[in-house]
Amino acid sequence: MERFFKLRENGTNVKTEVIAGITTFMTMAYILIVNPNILAATGMDKEALFTATALAAAIGTLVMAFLANYPIALASGMGLNAFFATVVLTKAVTWQIVLTIILIEGIIFILLTLFKFREAIVNAIPQNLKYGITVGIGLFIAFIGFNSGGITNNITLPDGSNLLVLGDITSLTVILSLIGLLGTVFMLHKKVRGALLWGILGTYLLGVICQLTGLYVVDIAAGSYDLIPGEVVSVPPSLAPIAFKFDFSGALKLGFDFVLLLFAFLFVDMFDTVGTLIGVANKANLLNKEGKLPKTKQALMADAVGTTAGACLGTSTVTSYIESASGVAEGGRTGLTSLVTGILFLVALLFSPVLTIIPAFATAPALIIVGLFMISSITKIDFSKDYTEALPAFLALIMMPLTNSIAEGIMFGIGSWFVLKVLQGKYKKIHPIIYVLVILFILKILNPI
Repeated sequence: MERFFKLRENGTNVKTEVIAGITTFMTMAYILIVNPNILAATGMDKEALFTATALAAAIGTLVMAFLANYPIALASGMGLNAFFATVVLTKAVTWQIVLTIILIEGIIFILLTLFKFREAIVNAIPQNLKYGITVGIGLFIAFIGFNSGGITNNITLPDGSNLLVLGDITSLTVILSLIGLLGTVFMLHKKVRGALLWGILGTYLLGVICQLTGLYVVDIAAGSYDLIPGEVVSVPPSLAPIAFKFDFSGALKLGFDFVLLLFAFLFVDMFDTVGTLIGVANKANLLNKEGKLPKTKQALMADAVGTTAGACLGTSTVTSYIESASGVAEGGRTGLTSLVTGILFLVALLFSPVLTIIPAFATAPALIIVGLFMISSITKIDFSKDYTEALPAFLALIMMPLTNSIAEGIMFGIGSWFVLKVLQGKYKKIHPIIYVLVILFILKILNPI
């Protein structure tokens, strides 16, 4: 392990990497439940989706471990799975056709990665913007944590708009999340190894105690699930209902709509992945002195392979996960972290009753603290001298949580940076890749799906 993953060179050890891998898995294991629930609305087999989700996550994460040696895990992307379901339900398109589109997307990504186009995007983004993206992802993760813990809630106003408000602080699950948050921070202060993982497990065990004493009442309709597994081991459901169910003729019959749908999936996945790689790599100190990410090609190839494999298995687009930052916060620095996470996704196939029962209120404290860690990069952004550099970084970091999209944050950041540089007369110094990205942004705006 030392020789293959170069642990000493990266200032880590086996114990640290294992704890980091477990922590990453715990903070993203929710996808094993959420993804099947979302995609089942399209008519896909829910049990088969569980197996597909776990296998696709394992494949993508293990490829990342061995090919790129980075502590970044992959799984079916949140937002992308919702987009999958929305297309099927509102565009009169079958789920088989959408899986075909995702397969083609994955193949295109493999080709773009081989020709280093996606790598060029990562390296062409200005350093100030990279810091802004890191901070934005931190805020995004923290928002997810606050919402999943019930500390904040989204409410719909009469005019149809959404508003973020304080949740019910007297709710037991919110109280447990806050106890977990304070307890985890205290352990971090005391330099307890694996504080985030112990925080998740400790918060969960408090919930179990509350259920056993009657304080926590199981009410599935209200979102309160049983915290005590009914069984330990179960046989993974068959993939037969959804694996390799492509419809190429149906996809081609869509005509220009097929092109628009393919572009939409490509756009969101590309910039979600780029943003996640930059944010997590920056926090793990993986960027070199020039602000570039070594082995970018290998990391992006893992994402492309994961997406292609996921489509074959029968699940939505596989992408790098921002929750990987929780493992990085625990000290994960190499692919050994990803190896542990990938293995746990395989183990989850047999031990799903135990591994998928961890509630959102237990993982919320870890996500909030990861946001705290990542927002520290804001001190590296120079807000005082050049506002043409400061504003794009600010727009990137603020638009990610506000739009609930990493891709949209990057679009605002790069788009504003490009316009400001042109107004300054510095258009000759703009990297050609930025011109290509701006064209993609314009196409995205003109052709919303």
